[in-house]
Amino acid sequence: MVQSKGAGRVLRGMVRRERRAVAASCVLGIFHQIGEALVPVLIGVVVDRAVVRHDGTALLRWAAVLAVVYLFLSGGFRLGSRLAEQAAERAAHTLRLGLVERALARVGRAGPEHAAGALTTVATEDARRLGALCVAVPIAVGALVGVAAGAVFLLRTSVPLGLLVLLGTPVLMLLGHLLARPLEQRSHTEQARAAHTAAVATDLVAGVRVLQGLGARGAAAARYRISSRQALLATVRAARAEALQAGLMQALTGVFIALVAYVGARLALDGSIGLGELVAAVGLALFLPGPLQGMAWATAELARARASARRIADATAAPPSVPPPTEEALPTPRPTASALAVRGLPGQGLAGLELHVATGELLGVVIAPDQAQLLLRCLAGRAGGTVAHVELDGDPAPTDDAPRPRLLVAAHDAALFSGSLRDNVTAAAAPDLNLDAVLHASGVHEIAASLDGGLDAPVGERGRALSGGQRQRVALARALAADPPVLVLHDPTTAVDAVTEARIATGLRGLRRERTTLLVTSSPALLAAADRVVLVESGQITADAAHRELVRSHAAYRSAVLA
Repeated sequence: MVQSKGAGRVLRGMVRRERRAVAASCVLGIFHQIGEALVPVLIGVVVDRAVVRHDGTALLRWAAVLAVVYLFLSGGFRLGSRLAEQAAERAAHTLRLGLVERALARVGRAGPEHAAGALTTVATEDARRLGALCVAVPIAVGALVGVAAGAVFLLRTSVPLGLLVLLGTPVLMLLGHLLARPLEQRSHTEQARAAHTAAVATDLVAGVRVLQGLGARGAAAARYRISSRQALLATVRAARAEALQAGLMQALTGVFIALVAYVGARLALDGSIGLGELVAAVGLALFLPGPLQGMAWATAELARARASARRIADATAAPPSVPPPTEEALPTPRPTASALAVRGLPGQGLAGLELHVATGELLGVVIAPDQAQLLLRCLAGRAGGTVAHVELDGDPAPTDDAPRPRLLVAAHDAALFSGSLRDNVTAAAAPDLNLDAVLHASGVHEIAASLDGGLDAPVGERGRALSGGQRQRVALARALAADPPVLVLHDPTTAVDAVTEARIATGLRGLRRERTTLLVTSSPALLAAADRVVLVESGQITADAAHRELVRSHAAYRSAVLA
């Protein structure tokens, strides 16, 4: 029920924003449909007043009237269609902007269940389908008026024919609405499956290096194949529902028009109507399928739009990942370092994990990838309701989904933004930033030296002007420039060569000497620079010592790090 109300709100809001263009398109559509209905009537008049009477002057006069009607109905269609299409594009664009703004807001994305690929599908295909309603509404209104005009003209010709159309049209519309219900549900399922498949593809592309390292490419491909097959089946089911709805509506419309033509022919044989009136009645009977099919198409579009509106409403109404910070949550003043403690991470076998990082310590953590993700989410305060105990200097950190200004979690796949190299590095820089030290510690000084413009060189959209390793170093530099009391880094050097990785490890240790740093990685170079390394197996710390000692004495550690 909540989703239904949300979908209605999205639909009404979209039409309200484009009400002027939609209303103008409706008026022009009405002119077009009335003109279409007038054509067979005028042809009947030409037959009765010019052809039957052999009156050439009347034939020219009525032919001129017919030409003017054609001019108006053609112009109304072209201009009305243009306004409706423009409104549809603007509406879809506005919806996309709202979804992107919601996803990029500082309070987080639209719910943890909306992965990047799923949100992309909602912001593209669902927004397009909902915008198409700006085209469907004028078509439906014009078609309805066209049917009414046809019925009025038929009533003037013959009361039985007019009543037949007036009574039969609502029945057809009701049947079209009932036939569209399965299409709405299957359209919603189709879009949901497509969004899930897009999310799976995005996740697999983002983690391709990890999958290659684990030798899990086959399993990942099988996962995507299953999701893609489910999306295909959902699309086929939706297409079958659409074909069934369209086919049944066309069949019912054909039966209805045949009935109108039969009744008109019987009236002509009985002498109740003349030759011109019979021509007009047959012409109107041939005209009626157009607006009736238009109403059927608009009904199907409404069903799709309602399904997409439910998904858009769900995305925009989801609670934020991180609520806005309060004054009490702001740091005053920022300490140079903090001790970190983590314990009690339910799920994925980490309930018994207890992790302690001393003030100013550089700790390496070797842990399975899935468990690493849970650990990082809990440290970032984005565990999605998972109850975890995180302490800073012995005090509980803000609860999940609240900001933690003293603790920064930097993912290895952090995205860059359009702008210069300097802008990306200093985006969240500390007030007393030593930029040169950060650039050398992260290896970004080498990137600046290789680019025309140095630090002011543009990196392109999402850093596409840089290589994968360069993007990773810039993201690391951005995290180091923030200079948080506690910094958590996840595989910050997976895309750089061994020599550069060794230099970064040395620079990282020197730059963070008086800060607390947690390194979640299996890189031997980075772990060698750590003060201490812990190995987590089955949710428990099974080894705790320096990297060199663990390599010499612990077989499981050697297998995890050196294999």
